Amino acid sequence: MTQFFIDLKMHAFLQHAIWTAILVSIPCGIVGSYIVTRRISYVAGGIAHTVLGGLGIARYFERVYHLEWLHPIYGAIGAALLAAFVIGWTSIKAREREDTVISAIWAIGMAIGIIFIARTPGSSEDLMSYLFGSILMVSEKDLILIAVLDAVIIVCSFVLYHQFFALSFDEEFARLRGVKVDSYHLIFIGLTALTVVLLVTVVGIVMAIALLTLPVAISGIFTRRMWQLMLMSAFLTTAFTIGGIILSYGPDLPAGAVTIILTGIAYFLALSWSTWSGRNTSR
Repeated sequence: MTQFFIDLKMHAFLQHAIWTAILVSIPCGIVGSYIVTRRISYVAGGIAHTVLGGLGIARYFERVYHLEWLHPIYGAIGAALLAAFVIGWTSIKAREREDTVISAIWAIGMAIGIIFIARTPGSSEDLMSYLFGSILMVSEKDLILIAVLDAVIIVCSFVLYHQFFALSFDEEFARLRGVKVDSYHLIFIGLTALTVVLLVTVVGIVMAIALLTLPVAISGIFTRRMWQLMLMSAFLTTAFTIGGIILSYGPDLPAGAVTIILTGIAYFLALSWSTWSGRNTSR
């Protein structure tokens, strides 16, 4: 662990990783709080797995046609927003078929991504980084793009705080009060898509949903107000992500996987404490 802090002063890639952890944690705490409150984590999961299709297509055209400007994250954003629109539109127009559509998008996105990655020269290592994250590989350009997405999510979330709050706790009442529920639902799903893209950079497609929901679940045990839930979730996400980077550095383990293990242990400890404390209180 001491070696990590020594190297942190000398290596830019470690500094980029720490900044990425901080930047991603803020929208993760905000959007994740709404997702857990609304109980729509399955939507985020569907979007997360669809992202592989966009990543695979972008990587294919970047390498085969030498389009150096076509960063894989652009493909991820496109795929995530497309999936968000389809899922959001389905939830509005055909609620009874929402689960089926999410499953279809999930499977098709993964399949497209695998096919394009398989056809891309020298992309075998990319599949692992996409699935399980590669926060230590974030470049300065990546960091700038992450910061831009971060700013968009944060600004939209705070400007539409009251609308999203209403959707989370009493959608029908909000509709009766004249709130354009369907429009704000689509906007929120779009912000969820952008947040998922950021998380794919940190912990990968497979584990993105865990980092989006578990810190919020832990925070929900100790908080009662939405703004408190958001703040504590963002703080915990930052702590778990940076902790994962530090603990994985010495043994040379995947940072994303260590982050999720750390988050999962914290969740079960908090859950156990809550259960034990509740029993004591009842007595």
